[in-house]
Amino acid sequence: MFESLTTLAVRLAARPSSIPVGVRAGAAVGTADFLARAQAWRTLLAGHPGSRFALYLDDSIEFAAALLGAWHAGKTVWLAADTLDATCANLREHVHGFLGEFPAACAPLAPAVDSTVDATPEGNAAPWLELDPEADALVVFTSGSTGAAQAIPKKLRQMASEVATLETLFGARAGDAAVIATVSHQHIYGLLFKVLWALNTGRPIHAASIAFPEALAPALAAQRCVLVASPAHLKRLPAHLDWQGARRHVAMVFSSGGPLPADTAHACGSLLGSVPVEVFGSSETGGIAWRQRAAMPAVGDDGWTPFPTVAWRLRDSFLEVRSPHLPDDAWLPLADHAQELGNDGKRRFQLLGRGDRIAKIEEKRISLDAIEAALLACGLAAEARVALCEPDAGHRQVLAAFVVPTPAGRSLLEREGKLALNARLRAVLAGVVDAVALPRRWRYLDALPVNAQGKTTVAALLALLNVGPADPQSAPAAAPRLPQVRELARDVDGRRVLLEIVAPANLVYFDGHFTQAPILPGVAQVEWAIRYGREHFSLPPVFRAMHALKFQHVIQPGQPVELELLHDPAKGQLAFAFRSPSGQHASGRILFRPEAAHG
Repeated sequence: MFESLTTLAVRLAARPSSIPVGVRAGAAVGTADFLARAQAWRTLLAGHPGSRFALYLDDSIEFAAALLGAWHAGKTVWLAADTLDATCANLREHVHGFLGEFPAACAPLAPAVDSTVDATPEGNAAPWLELDPEADALVVFTSGSTGAAQAIPKKLRQMASEVATLETLFGARAGDAAVIATVSHQHIYGLLFKVLWALNTGRPIHAASIAFPEALAPALAAQRCVLVASPAHLKRLPAHLDWQGARRHVAMVFSSGGPLPADTAHACGSLLGSVPVEVFGSSETGGIAWRQRAAMPAVGDDGWTPFPTVAWRLRDSFLEVRSPHLPDDAWLPLADHAQELGNDGKRRFQLLGRGDRIAKIEEKRISLDAIEAALLACGLAAEARVALCEPDAGHRQVLAAFVVPTPAGRSLLEREGKLALNARLRAVLAGVVDAVALPRRWRYLDALPVNAQGKTTVAALLALLNVGPADPQSAPAAAPRLPQVRELARDVDGRRVLLEIVAPANLVYFDGHFTQAPILPGVAQVEWAIRYGREHFSLPPVFRAMHALKFQHVIQPGQPVELELLHDPAKGQLAFAFRSPSGQHASGRILFRPEAAHG
């Protein structure tokens, strides 16, 4: 019998303490250790005034402990997808404090690493009690299709209902498989599928999200598992890696955050042995419906089956839903166009695009979905996104197109240049949209920028253009020389650190490199590796040599990239590697020598 999420801590405290809740760095984390950390967070927060706290932690197990501790301390947790300055500034207007790994300027709270409280029934800590299902447990702080921040409250019963639905639909197929994810739990999809569903049903959680296929393949081969991923990650699974172990052990693959192309779904089925189950929903609605395409390409398998607790209807071709995942029992209108598919006796629907992706330019209504579909159909674009920009010099809004070329498109770009490819694509669109709506700005990319949830946001796209409203009263700011930086992980021996860097579009190194398609110069990448190496390690003062320097893929404005730094004190060596979901960008080894050895 399925148990409610409201009794999670009570049930964890009652089971044998040695049963693992998950795996961290290859070692099991037992129930007793997990509850001790949850109690430490609970004790910390019980002593702080205020009820609203923003939480950010990369480690999924520690995140789960903090979340459970906060709920049992009577706090509402605000969930943000990142810790960028703009996000933190917005959060400050709403929360009473920050928890976990926010920047030091936010004064984040966290119990000491060795701070634990005996949370077992025999210990001195307060007992774990059933939570109130009507508690204001969570606020999802996210950006919608316009990029504007939204605060979406969730009562505990809403999440409990969704977790129960997941077990009803997929529990038998998942069995006792461990849960591995490429997406972050800082988004509602990762939170529900990787953390709450797994923890509530006793499935082991992998503490780290795995961003790179080279690490994902052996992780999936190590044990029976469920993979929680996004379309962006699944599109980039390289066929040349060894996926045989994954095919033997992967029980299910989930994908959410956008539709998965049929060819990608079938390619994943071949590589991983399981065609992904796609989940349609949003931060506001929770899960709405799911689909799993046939193992072999089939006509008409793109329909969506609603979750058993979700009612739906169409009004003027727009989807409306009513669900226990929502705050009340009212019908919620969505911006999704749909049509009913009911010929097979099962009431399903097909999605036809979003109504909120209609731009109005010079009084003409323009479908961004239609433009993207036309670009993808022409054979020159493998991926395409179109976004509305700030007004141009004529004070009208214009469109920008962001395109990942196909091999044919890339060949044309290299052979004849950007203007020629622009002209070809504009000609394709001439039969689709009015001339006033043709994109005025074009960017050709190796990959669309994605965040930790594998989603491409409007803000990340517009950052590639360095657009924004001008302030005629202010003097132009000096172009920065450094990226936005966030520490993701640090090894206990102090010899490895993993950073996330984002090069802003107005970075000084992009000026003139190159005008039509700016990329980060290799010299800047090496300079940053040395700079952040010196910040995190005690490096000898004198540069001696550089070995095995390679530049494989370009880094573009606004593209999140991970920088791994490895320090070998015995050799006086710093190894570095820049990576992202699109692959490895650059790597090398830098050798130093002490001042006394110089000259």
